[in-house]
Amino acid sequence: MKYFALTSGHGIENLSVLNCDVPKPGLGQVLVKIKAASLNYRDQLVIAGKYPAKPLPLIPFSDGSGEVIEVGESVTRWKAGDRVAGIFFQKWQSGRLDEIKANSALGGAIDGVLAEYVVFEESGLVAVPEHLSYEEAATLPCAAVTAWNALTSGSITCGQSVLTLGTGGVSMFAVQLAKAAGTRVIATSSSDAKLDRLKRIGADELINYKATPDWENRVLELTGGSGVDIVVEVGGVGTFAKSLKAVRFGGHMSLVGVLTGSAGEANPTGAIRKNVRMQGIFVGSKEMFESMSRVLALHKIRPVVDRVFGFDSVKEALGHMKSGNHVGKVVVGF
Repeated sequence: MKYFALTSGHGIENLSVLNCDVPKPGLGQVLVKIKAASLNYRDQLVIAGKYPAKPLPLIPFSDGSGEVIEVGESVTRWKAGDRVAGIFFQKWQSGRLDEIKANSALGGAIDGVLAEYVVFEESGLVAVPEHLSYEEAATLPCAAVTAWNALTSGSITCGQSVLTLGTGGVSMFAVQLAKAAGTRVIATSSSDAKLDRLKRIGADELINYKATPDWENRVLELTGGSGVDIVVEVGGVGTFAKSLKAVRFGGHMSLVGVLTGSAGEANPTGAIRKNVRMQGIFVGSKEMFESMSRVLALHKIRPVVDRVFGFDSVKEALGHMKSGNHVGKVVVGF
């Protein structure tokens, strides 16, 4: 079988295609033929050597979906032919995240899914919604679960307002899931073309942050001066202060990413004064994944897939994502 790995060093130039025998599942394990994998910002950092990961060699990418080919002894949950996806943290089944669970992340702490065949523990898989293709299902493990955790940690309820930033995978899923919950969604992006995509998946109010640099003031105008109930904050230091101004007193901010960078300071004074609740979001558990999947199936929500690259075009896929021209998820098909 073919697989991609970093062996001699970090950097996309060191991402090599290698060959080995198809692995055999052992006790309690499942062999999955990977059909598709999706890219996350984290994958770029891992490949560049800017993210904590196990020593090389390393097979990157956390998100993949595929078909069960063979099961090992004592496996009862899965059978050949089942359509599955791996969970991001292989040991985070439910409850709170701890150090042991955090050290089981695919494509970082352990080898990932950028291979034609991968062996998983029986507990490290979930069934994917029947209405989704393998390419769509591959987008779920990180971005979709992160969006679900970001919203549910804020105790989202019908009639609330939610602010999302940009058109990356997490933000697009956040719009779709927030609309399914019956909320009003205010979304920002850098271009009218991207805002149109947000409108098509349900965003109620749109703000071009290049045309309106003080977009936090526009959010306040749209909410009668009070601010939104929940902010899905993916920007980091560069957007933190604006998001804090845009959230209501007693509101909730889910801190998801650092797309604008992590250097600099974020002043917590506004959070104290406004009694804002903040929650760091690091993907989520298997239990969250399964709950989110039920909502996707119920509402027939389809992930926004920007483009599907071939298995031999992984480096091109990474370059496309790095360009920032994508809307939604970038996928590699096998």
